[in-house]
Amino acid sequence: MKDFIKYTFATVTGIVLSVVVFTILSIITISGIIASSDTETKVKSNSIFVLDFNGELLERSEDNPLEELIYGEGSGTYGLDDVLSSIKKAKENSDIKGIYLCPTSLSTSFASLEEIRNALLDFKKSKKFIVAYADQYSQGMYYLSSVADKIIVNPQGTISWHGLASEPIFYKDLLSKLGVEMQVFKVGTYKSAVEPFTSTSMSDANREQVTAYINSIWGKLLSDISKSRKISVDSLNAYADKNMDFQQAKEYIKCKLADDLMYKDGALSYLKKLTDCKEDDNLNTLYLSDMVNVKKNVPKDKSGNVIAVYYAYGDIVDETPETSSNYIDSKKVTSDLRKLTNDDDVKAVVLRVNSPGGSAYASEQIWHEVVA
Repeated sequence: MKDFIKYTFATVTGIVLSVVVFTILSIITISGIIASSDTETKVKSNSIFVLDFNGELLERSEDNPLEELIYGEGSGTYGLDDVLSSIKKAKENSDIKGIYLCPTSLSTSFASLEEIRNALLDFKKSKKFIVAYADQYSQGMYYLSSVADKIIVNPQGTISWHGLASEPIFYKDLLSKLGVEMQVFKVGTYKSAVEPFTSTSMSDANREQVTAYINSIWGKLLSDISKSRKISVDSLNAYADKNMDFQQAKEYIKCKLADDLMYKDGALSYLKKLTDCKEDDNLNTLYLSDMVNVKKNVPKDKSGNVIAVYYAYGDIVDETPETSSNYIDSKKVTSDLRKLTNDDDVKAVVLRVNSPGGSAYASEQIWHEVVA
């Protein structure tokens, strides 16, 4: 009995000590991550800003010191505001010689890609270089990379270029087999969100609107890439019809979709030449996490004439669910706008909205606060 108590006590003591040690180490680690994230980044001469997208793009970044532990190194979430700000800082910093685009995958809309692309076009006004390299370019990432002075693709890689399509899924027959009958109330000919539950095919009105916005997006992609790559719109359409995803890499050079075929080590050697870096030396690189902490060159405005930018992104709701913060909470938004209205230093407000819609009641409350 004495041995049982002794071993049990030793086990409990060991568990308690392990928990204490783990807690202390966790606090130290998190504190170190937070402290390093607040440290100003010093830019070395002949540096390159590396945009290596691999994850999800949000409208605005959210501080999460554990993100790398959750998503793993080199992937996670990015804030559009951080990306745009970092590109601008790279343009203005004389020690940064260019941007290296090596996109893997980025979950976002073409609207956000266009905004990043426009920022890269503005960056090129500084006469600094942009070089893009990837093993596989998705269609969206190719659209972004088409601004580059040089597009490099792996000799065994691919460029996705196949056009756009919409493929809605309909559940009416499935629900019928399960004995489920949907009762829907809707107002408006073009309100099609409920069609998958009430129909087996697209209505004429929905087909009309989907065709219109897909053609609009595709036309924008064609126009922008045509201008940057000096390829006619007709040729780009013809390449999409061929489905360039399944073509050999040398075909991308022939079609002028890419400029060179290299493995990654060749692309890095090319960057070293552009920055007068010796082949045996390492490139001076800055990633987005570094650029966020690079000091801006713009002096702080002390005039009291402030233009506030208010970010509203996510579904519009009457009240934010406790499980997520990516919602446009009408109560919070109206309260914040009221505070900005009463702030004498704020002369104007830019309301930046990125939302699929949501509550009509909540939307009306925000509208009232905007026009009041």
